[in-house]
Amino acid sequence: MVIIKQLIISFFSTIGFSILFGSPTKTLGYNGLTGAIGWTVYFITANIFHSNVSATFLGALTVGLLGELLARKCKKPATIFITSGIIPLVPGAGMYYTMLAIIENDFTMAATKGVETFFVATAIAVGVIISSAFSRSIKRVKLKD
Repeated sequence: MVIIKQLIISFFSTIGFSILFGSPTKTLGYNGLTGAIGWTVYFITANIFHSNVSATFLGALTVGLLGELLARKCKKPATIFITSGIIPLVPGAGMYYTMLAIIENDFTMAATKGVETFFVATAIAVGVIISSAFSRSIKRVKLKD
């Protein structure tokens, strides 16, 4: 039941950010689907591996691959789907707790949360970059044939 609730919330939050970012109206459902699927992959892998960084990487990789796939299907840039799709994965709470620890002069906790937040953000970037590179390599192979 929890996973269905998480899926619905991530779907609508992604659509909200898609509207905020000015995505085309016809792509809003696909944007929501991308964010929801990416978050679901994150949620499942985080519970299996107990690692936010690897779960975020797999979620971002999923969002990137879906974004590239939907870009071809809808004939729109992949960034429309990827930018809003990664929103549920962004480590907002980690940034908040890092700043809170700094304000409370708990520099050990600030360093711990800050490093974890940095790794999560890096996992998002690497996941999207790998999916984009994979998509481009497939394009090149198809062009050679």
